[in-house]
Amino acid sequence: MDHQNTYRLKAWELALLCALCLTLSAAVWAQGRVQRIEDGLIRLHVLAVSDEEREQAVKLRVRDAVLSFLQPELETVTDKTEAERIVLNCLPQLCAAAEEAAEGRNVAVTLTRERYPTRRYGSFALPAGEYDSLRVILGEGKGRNWWCVVFPPVCLDAGSEELLSDAVGDETFQILCGDGQTALRFKLLELWGKLTQ
Repeated sequence: MDHQNTYRLKAWELALLCALCLTLSAAVWAQGRVQRIEDGLIRLHVLAVSDEEREQAVKLRVRDAVLSFLQPELETVTDKTEAERIVLNCLPQLCAAAEEAAEGRNVAVTLTRERYPTRRYGSFALPAGEYDSLRVILGEGKGRNWWCVVFPPVCLDAGSEELLSDAVGDETFQILCGDGQTALRFKLLELWGKLTQ
């Protein structure tokens, strides 16, 4: 009888150990995927002065001015390090373009690391995480914001999913698109992003 109880305890311990190993393996896999996605992109974050309709319209004009300036600068760039260098060197010009579109509002333009929530962009989504971010703040920046990806230039060109695939890799891109069995993998990435916040 004691031998049988000992066996059941060992089987339970083995099951718990297997579950722990699977959980840790999934966490390591998810962290690697999130890190690869985070390291391959530069996001754009434009924050409006307030939620008033007029301020939201100004935010969109500022967004358009920033994207119009960046499009020729980044259209042939294939390396994120080079894209970061260009954006950093262009911060004064980006600020000037944003200020012109902001109609006298204070504007702050920085390239920084910023935490983003999970965000869907058309046919793909990006998991929550910490990304390099071109941040444009109008006034106090208390209004609704606008997000996209400036490198690869996903918000500059409607046909830019191929650029995103090149930046993060085909397998990771399939996870971002969330079709079929990859949807479960993407949910793991989202869960891991929430757990590591």
